[in-house]
Amino acid sequence: MPRCPSAHGIEGARNRSLPDKSPCARGLLSRCCPPSVGGRLHLATRKGSADERAGGCGGLRGRGRAGEPPLSRVRALGRTVPVPRRRHAMTGRDPGEAHRTVTPLELFVDLCFVVAVAQASHYLRDALIHGHGATGVLRFALVFFTVWWAWMNFTWFASAYDPDDTLYRLTVLVQITGSLVLAAGVGRAFEHGDLLVITLGYVVLRTALAALWLRAGLADRPRRATTLRFAIGVTACQLGWVGLLFLPAAGRLPGIAVMILAEVLVPVWAQSAGMTPWHPGHIAERYELFTLIVLGESVAAATIAVQGAFERQQNIAALCALAGGGLLMAFAMWWLYFTRPAHTLLATTHQAHGRRFAWAYGHYFVFASATAEGAGLAAYADHLTRPDGTTGALPAALGVTVPAAVFVFAVWAVHLRPHRRRKADDVPCAVTVVALLLATWLPAPALVAGALLSGVVVAVTRQDP
Repeated sequence: MPRCPSAHGIEGARNRSLPDKSPCARGLLSRCCPPSVGGRLHLATRKGSADERAGGCGGLRGRGRAGEPPLSRVRALGRTVPVPRRRHAMTGRDPGEAHRTVTPLELFVDLCFVVAVAQASHYLRDALIHGHGATGVLRFALVFFTVWWAWMNFTWFASAYDPDDTLYRLTVLVQITGSLVLAAGVGRAFEHGDLLVITLGYVVLRTALAALWLRAGLADRPRRATTLRFAIGVTACQLGWVGLLFLPAAGRLPGIAVMILAEVLVPVWAQSAGMTPWHPGHIAERYELFTLIVLGESVAAATIAVQGAFERQQNIAALCALAGGGLLMAFAMWWLYFTRPAHTLLATTHQAHGRRFAWAYGHYFVFASATAEGAGLAAYADHLTRPDGTTGALPAALGVTVPAAVFVFAVWAVHLRPHRRRKADDVPCAVTVVALLLATWLPAPALVAGALLSGVVVAVTRQDP
């Protein structure tokens, strides 16, 4: 079989006829000699590396962008599939890389984290139903912080350094294992205040991330100070979380507050030595996908609860109003979040440290409120069919209206306000937040909240982008 054209003659080969039996003549050149990502090809020589001599037909090897393994994606049957390399240097991805998208591994991480999100929502619902609203909300806020913080730190690291090689994939799978252990401990943390299992999962997850920061520090010399600060800070925090297990019960809550403060300050301290090469479009897409996940979990939790309430065949009219209002709320929350693009902010004004951290950290309230909304709707459905239960009318209504108000305020703060052109653009969101809180004392608070959220969506979309 004739050899495929070399790198020196590939253009000429396209202009001259080839034998019919040549795979290139049959239109298979792209399969036997995949094009490089950057469009550059070179001929492997005897003096080349083993990695260079291993690729392509006739020794051709593609050179990808900085931070990506050569030919990390090959074409097969018309599809582009990732092919991991054994090991590749973590020199940092290109922040201006074109067509950067979420990887299948990142999507898998999100799906595993949603297990912990679902557990937190379920136990918040139980706390509201049994009349432990204040304790349940506090424990939900603390548990959700561990889930969100672990997810967020992985997201920003992957945006800057993901090499998609075998060692990286194995380390991320360890992180996924930690997230599932964390999810398994959510119930014990809610019901008994037992932090052992949830701490174990969190430490496994975060220690694996510290190892990735160390690996990045070995390869990325210009940003070594930043990566080593991340590794040191993350490791020190894990020692602190383990130390909390030995404190008496009375001292744990202040200790948790101190550890949360330490965790959120680690990225600020680390990136004061230099910014990691994160990608604005990639980060925006990651946050958008996780927003969809928490909204989907909220819809699922509310749907299951309303379905169970309908089976009791009590207060059907009120349940219909709850179902309709919950559906309107889900639609409006989705629409409101995606009204303005996030990547334009991250690529321009939010390159500044203060604005970037405010945007990233502010999403805690977006994600937590969207998750809590499903738990609140479920608790209200239980109240409608069990009026003699432990959940009073006011706490049940607060479980519906307060998360919605927090969601509107958080989305306005991180997404809408930076895009505004006039101060008057803030009025619809401010009025909606106040009206949502007042809807707590009205009949059918879910239906009223759905109408209010729909109204603010109309008002915001009519504003000049």
